[in-house]
Amino acid sequence: MKIKSLETFTTPFVGFVRVTAEDGMQGWGQVSPYNADITCQVFHRQVARWALGADADDIAFLADSIPEREHKFPGSYLMRALCGLDTALWDLRGKRAGKSVCELLGGKPRPFPVYASSMKRGEITPKDEAARFVRLRDEHGYTAFKFRVGKECGHDEDEWPGRTDEIVPLIRKTLGPDARLLVDANSAYTPKKGIEIGRFLEDHGICHFEEPCPYWEYHWTKEVAEALNLDVTGGEQDCDLALWRFAIEMRAVDVVQPDVCYLGGIHRTLKVVDMAKAAGLPVTPHSANQSLVTVFTLHMMGAIENAGPYVEFSIEGDDYYPWDSGLYEPALAARDGKVQIPDGPGWGVEINRDWLDKAAYQVSSL
Repeated sequence: MKIKSLETFTTPFVGFVRVTAEDGMQGWGQVSPYNADITCQVFHRQVARWALGADADDIAFLADSIPEREHKFPGSYLMRALCGLDTALWDLRGKRAGKSVCELLGGKPRPFPVYASSMKRGEITPKDEAARFVRLRDEHGYTAFKFRVGKECGHDEDEWPGRTDEIVPLIRKTLGPDARLLVDANSAYTPKKGIEIGRFLEDHGICHFEEPCPYWEYHWTKEVAEALNLDVTGGEQDCDLALWRFAIEMRAVDVVQPDVCYLGGIHRTLKVVDMAKAAGLPVTPHSANQSLVTVFTLHMMGAIENAGPYVEFSIEGDDYYPWDSGLYEPALAARDGKVQIPDGPGWGVEINRDWLDKAAYQVSSL
């Protein structure tokens, strides 16, 4: 069945894609969040034109061939746009088969463990962070939590002097010895400082040290990983499969963290999953907001063999992400520390029509 039209509905933060096949069946996907309006321009200019008239069921061909056709533009925006096509076609395939994407991938929809992921650093004190973790634990049953250390791309600086030294032992003391604690440094440290901080984290039972060094300095991250016993993790920013192969082969990290939307969709992310599986590495993707990226991630994690123990689940509300609520129904919700993988056909969610009516619209068609 050929692709007849590709539509986008976008704001500066979120862009949805609707694919329509020649028999009238439709599927919904999403380009990567952030500058989504720019990404949707790239989508119509460099993705849609290669997809129109193509077989809607041949996702692999389109996801592999479009980057080749656009080989002069191998960067992030093309992959962020390609994700919109890939994910819309997976939804269409699921709806045509009457199965969830998770089932199409060989999994089973079920409640999947999540960790409560804080996006705040300078906007919250350690005391307030600890207090909201306790509240969310009691309300939603979380047993794993991630918070921020260092300063984003910080050149060994802290967000403010003493913040990391304060927040790490405070969170551990507040949540107790049984909580699984993860931290994200967002490219904060050189190897020497990263190892120093990592040993401090180990002393307080932190199990996951994300992106300790600038993410493009793979050898720096490898140096930190080799020096520490806790898991050093990363990869969310990488959209180039050759770089993924390089990072995995050199074992720069202990846990790989692709972002489905940054990487170009499910098909390309599964290639990273397979690379990681061959290397004996688990996959705990980056899904740091509650747009469809978390829906995509839940479906995939419910099916892959080397899934990590949990999915990232943002705990930020409208004060931090005023754009990621009310996008679709049913909304994802954590209960007993788990989120249900949607079990309806395709992604198992419906895009909010009121949101669509307010979004900028563009169509490419045969």
